[in-house]
Amino acid sequence: MHPGTEALKHLHGDSFTVKKPKRRATIAEITGLLYGKKDKFDNHQNTNGNVNIKGIGTGSLSHSSEDGYMRVPKFWDATPFRIIAEERENRSGGGRLGNRDDIPKDGGVRRYLGNYGSRLMTPAEAKSIGSRIPNTNQSRDNNNNNTNNNNDLETIFIAIASYRDWQCSFTVESAFSRAKHPERIRIGVVDQIRFGEDKSCSIPPGGPCDQNPDQATCRHRSQIDYLTIEAELSVGPVFARHLGHRLYRGEYFAVQSDAHVVFVKDWDEDIIRQWYQAHNEMAILSTYLSGVEDHIDLETGQRISKSRPIMCSSDYEGVGDAKHLRHGQQPEGVPMIHEPVLDPFWAAGFSFGRGHFVVNVPYDQHLPWIFQGEEISLGLRGFSYGYDFYSPEKSVCYHYYGRQGVPMFWENVNTYRGSGSLGMNRLNAIIGMLPARDRDKPWIRTDAVKYGLGKARDVKRFFEVFGIHVESQTVEKHLCRFVGRPMQMEFKPYMRQNGMGLDYNRITYRFVDKWKNEK
Repeated sequence: MHPGTEALKHLHGDSFTVKKPKRRATIAEITGLLYGKKDKFDNHQNTNGNVNIKGIGTGSLSHSSEDGYMRVPKFWDATPFRIIAEERENRSGGGRLGNRDDIPKDGGVRRYLGNYGSRLMTPAEAKSIGSRIPNTNQSRDNNNNNTNNNNDLETIFIAIASYRDWQCSFTVESAFSRAKHPERIRIGVVDQIRFGEDKSCSIPPGGPCDQNPDQATCRHRSQIDYLTIEAELSVGPVFARHLGHRLYRGEYFAVQSDAHVVFVKDWDEDIIRQWYQAHNEMAILSTYLSGVEDHIDLETGQRISKSRPIMCSSDYEGVGDAKHLRHGQQPEGVPMIHEPVLDPFWAAGFSFGRGHFVVNVPYDQHLPWIFQGEEISLGLRGFSYGYDFYSPEKSVCYHYYGRQGVPMFWENVNTYRGSGSLGMNRLNAIIGMLPARDRDKPWIRTDAVKYGLGKARDVKRFFEVFGIHVESQTVEKHLCRFVGRPMQMEFKPYMRQNGMGLDYNRITYRFVDKWKNEK
C-alpha cells in the first residue's frame, strides 16, 4: 500500500477513501515521453484509469491505482540463499538463527545473512554476496588493494531517487562517462515526474539515443533501470529511496547518490580502493558532498581541491512530534589521515559499501513525509546490524547546491496531510529514540522487524559512546573535536580480527563535552 494512504487509513480508519486522481496518462503517452517524443497528452484516458508502464531498458516500472496500492519491483532474493536459510532452520530448529517468532518468512537472503539482524553475519556469508564480471581491460589500477586474485571486476549498483529533477539524466551520464570501467556499473533510477510537463530522466542530456547514440547513457542503456512514477504520488525521499533499494540485483558494491551530482574521473576505481583501505567488510563510506564550485573541473572531471567533509555534527531540532536528531552542516578540511576515517553518522546524499548493506538495511517504506531524520534512522539501523561509517579521504562526486526553481516533493503535502506525524513517531520508536513520555503515541507497527533494529549491537551503546541523551533530547556538543584522528586512534584497536566491524562491546570510551563554555 502507498505509505501516505496507509498512514491516513491508520488515522481515520476504514472511513478514509482515496481521492480519485486526476486523469492519468495513457500507455502510449508515457512510452512517447520516456523515449523522447514531444507529443502532449490527448483528451482520452486509459480504460481502467491506471498507469501501467512497461520496461525501459531492462527495467520494470510502477503501476498505481485508485485504491491506494502500487505495483513495484520485489526485493532481490536469490533462490540459493532462501534454500540455505530454510535448510538451516530445518536442521537447527531455529536455535542458531535466533528462534524468533517475529521473523518474516519471506526474505530468504536476509534470513541467510544473520536472520534479520538476530546476529552478526559471518565473514563467509558476507563475502558470498556480490557479483563480478570479467575484466576485459587489463590496465587495472595496481594500487587497488583488491583481494580478488582473478582480477575480475566487482560490480557496482547506484540507486538514484529523483523528484522532477532536470539534472537527473546528467548524473546518470556522468556516472558512466567518468567511470574507468563503466561495464561494471548498473543504475536504478526512481524518477518521479509530472507526465507531459517534466523531462524524463531516461532521456539522455544530448537527446534521445536514436538521435545521438554515442552518449554514455546510450552505450550502456541495458545497464539502467528506470522506475518512473507520477510525482503526485511522492511522499518524500524515504519512500522513493525504498523503491530504489528494490532495484538492487546482487551487485558487489552499492551506492546511493542524489540526482544532481557530477562524478570525478575514474571514480569507480578510486572509491573501491578507498573502501579496501578500511580493511572492514562492514565499512560504509558516506558523507555530505561538497559543492561543485572550487572542487572539480567540470570539463575534465579532475579534482581541484583536496578538502572533504567529515560526518560529526548532529543535534535535535523541531518541537513536539516533529522533534528528531538531525545532522547539521559538516566541517570540511584537508584530511590528515590518508585512509577513510571512522565517524558516527551516515549520510543519504552519498553512501558506498558492500551490496549486503542495502539487503540488510533497506529503506523503510512506512515513513511518509520524512526528510529530516531519515539519516539517523538508517544509520542507527545499520549500526545495530554491525556496520561502521567512514568519511572518505577523497570525494568521488560533487553536489549542485543553490539550485533555483527546482520543484520539491512538499508541493504534494495537502494530498496526504496528517500522515507525517505517524511517520516521525514510527521513525523514532523503531530506533529507540522516543522519550518515555511519548511512547504511547500512535505509530504504524507494520513490518517493524523488516525495517527495524538488529541485535548485533545495542543502539543504547551508540547513544552512550557519542553523547546522545534520548530522554532529555539533547546531545553533548563539540563531538567534531573527537571525530577524526582521535576517534580513529581510539577505536581502530577494537576492529574484529576477522574484519567484520568494530567490537563495541569492548569500547569503553564515552564522549563528554569538555568545551561547554565555548560556542
